[in-house]
Amino acid sequence: MSVKGLLVAAPASGAGKTTLTLGLARAWAKQGVKVQPFKSGPDYIDPAFLAAATGRDCFNLDSWAMGAGEIAALAQRAGGADLALAEGSMGLFDGVAAKGETGSGASADIAALLGWPVVLVLDTRGQAQSAAAVASGMARFRAGVNIAGVVLNRVASPRHEALLRAGMAQAGLRVFGALPRQENVTVPERHLGLVQAAELPRLEALLDNAAELVAQHCDLAALREAASAGPDLPPALTRLPPPGQRIALARDAAFSFLYPHLLAAWRAAGAEILPFSPLADEAPAEDADICWLPGGYPELHAGRIAGAAKFLRGLRHFAQTRPVHGECGGYMVLGAALVDAGGTSHEMAGLLGLATSFAKRRMHLGYRRAALVAPMPGQAVGAVLAGHEFHYATILEQPDAPLAEVRDADGLVVAETGSRRGQVTGSFFHLISRLEDAK
Repeated sequence: MSVKGLLVAAPASGAGKTTLTLGLARAWAKQGVKVQPFKSGPDYIDPAFLAAATGRDCFNLDSWAMGAGEIAALAQRAGGADLALAEGSMGLFDGVAAKGETGSGASADIAALLGWPVVLVLDTRGQAQSAAAVASGMARFRAGVNIAGVVLNRVASPRHEALLRAGMAQAGLRVFGALPRQENVTVPERHLGLVQAAELPRLEALLDNAAELVAQHCDLAALREAASAGPDLPPALTRLPPPGQRIALARDAAFSFLYPHLLAAWRAAGAEILPFSPLADEAPAEDADICWLPGGYPELHAGRIAGAAKFLRGLRHFAQTRPVHGECGGYMVLGAALVDAGGTSHEMAGLLGLATSFAKRRMHLGYRRAALVAPMPGQAVGAVLAGHEFHYATILEQPDAPLAEVRDADGLVVAETGSRRGQVTGSFFHLISRLEDAK
């Protein structure tokens, strides 16, 4: 079953994709249109904003980490909606050099695979008719990617808009709207990108402001009519079974980076999710058979985590008899110590020997291909997993045995192998999908 959709993209990051996508999603939702949101690429944070704007879970679609059937199955989650709306990542054609499962991770891969037309957002500051040359070049760059039209962003004046529209007319490109420079829909940033949706006290106001801006300056009806779908693709079942039947899942401001498609797949397979909050000093459920600590921002809450005696005591007790796994931030909390940005060391769970520091920041970013050399919850030795790593932590100590042989998208060995001790495992990469078994 093919699904009509649109993909919002841009020539580069910072052009206004998030503003337009959130504005469209909320404006249509206010009109009673059921919008199923998606995010192209491995972004952890934007999906929460899109979910808040639409009232529906937002799923990542990743052409590097996922197969075509897996992407098709996720796209079909829009079956009960009026249309799908996907936000691209970086520039439309930006991806890694070495292709993965279905492509390079570029948003254009998703548009081509699913047949979703692209709405191109252009940051028009400092240019006029030249913006049309950029858009025209992008429209012709790749066969199979349909540029439905453009939305002009950060337009300075009516005269500026007239010049921009003249250029687009000359290039034969449709203009769906022109957004003036606006400050009240800006989402604050921190070192990993956007602040999480749950942390914004004015989230609803921000979404409503974005909707008002877009509804006032864009042709919502024409944009909806531009949505279309490609041929039916056979969906494939997820290759990531739940790590257990009853999963104790840490969920709060410090542990929030878990891909929605994983959670949905676990539930669809019959697993029961038992959330608990380490920041509220809650321990994992005694009747759970596995504990999972997602990534997030534990470094911003390290003092509270170190002081959460009930949580730490309960986690240590749990790990004596059942598996525990941590991703990125969760991995750091399973370690011995975490040094915050101010240089203060905080004692963590001590279930692994890992010690990390944010006092010496170094960015680790990119896709990861991990061949397991030891089992982890839900996956056996030899499984090859696709994931994504993005953090600024520096490893001070890592004395435990490695969890996997990890390589980046170009096949180069990555030093951050994850680690294991008994039934406790952890990794810096966030799991997206499973590839093939190692040969």
